[in-house]
Amino acid sequence: MARGASDQTFIELFLDMLAAERGAGANTLAAYRNDLDDLSSFLRAAGRNIADADTDDLRGFLADLTERGFKASSLARRLSAVRQLYRFLYAEGKRGDNPAAVLEGPKRGRPLPKVLSIAEVDALLKEAQRQADDTTPAPAARLRAMRLLCLLEVVYATGLRVSELVALPASAARHDQRMLVVRGKGGKERLVPLNQSAKTTMAAWLALAAEAGRKGENKWLFPSFGEQGYLTRQHFARELKALGVACGIAPARLSPHVLRHAFASHLLHNGADLRIVQTLLGHADISTTQIYTHVLEDRLKTMVRDLHPLGQGGTRNPPR
Repeated sequence: MARGASDQTFIELFLDMLAAERGAGANTLAAYRNDLDDLSSFLRAAGRNIADADTDDLRGFLADLTERGFKASSLARRLSAVRQLYRFLYAEGKRGDNPAAVLEGPKRGRPLPKVLSIAEVDALLKEAQRQADDTTPAPAARLRAMRLLCLLEVVYATGLRVSELVALPASAARHDQRMLVVRGKGGKERLVPLNQSAKTTMAAWLALAAEAGRKGENKWLFPSFGEQGYLTRQHFARELKALGVACGIAPARLSPHVLRHAFASHLLHNGADLRIVQTLLGHADISTTQIYTHVLEDRLKTMVRDLHPLGQGGTRNPPR
């Protein structure tokens, strides 16, 4: 064990690794720091520290969190921070063992994401198209309708995070563009393919904006009609919920993030590989993408039912 080093030294080394190797942002680092400072305070009160704590000490910390009324989700997050810290210290040779390796966390079910059906997404697209094609509203209202249609087409075609979507540059709509270069969490870039429907709608949106005299006014694909800058996430969410009401979809079921879930779920339902969906979504860890495995389970059950010789859709007589 690395004697003499303070808890704060170990915590800072760990946070530096998260920032440098995993691209962790300021909010993520602040959350880890808070969790590990709490561990350090608990150990210090018991006359221990991060360098010499054993598994029983760490179990005591988890028990203390439970007594303090931490919910299962919060407790699991702190346990994850502790595990990662000690895994790092062991890998770096700062400790000769990993006392957190055998710790067990609280049993908790992971909530399934809210997902729209393909029919519901189709209804949203049709209603957005109808509003965009309506020539009776004032020019500003028509622009907003066309912008909403474009936002909807692009997010459903790509599965972008809403923060990535609203910050797309105007250059993303070049006529020869086949892939979007997206800067995601931690500044990491990834390529996301564009389908023809999204490209056509992007071109139509920019053409209408040019007719209204807004071409070149902003470097963003989805500029705000108010102050300079791009459309806010909150504004897109409000417009999307209003569109949903027109389609009979309750506002509580609809958000830009729900459309991202729909993109992933519908791809998996139609046969996409989980690793491909992970890449498209920009998930650093496959475990994040595995929230969609309920879709895979349904598809596997359908395949067995329809294709197995003893299934409902199969035949009992082998081919000759």
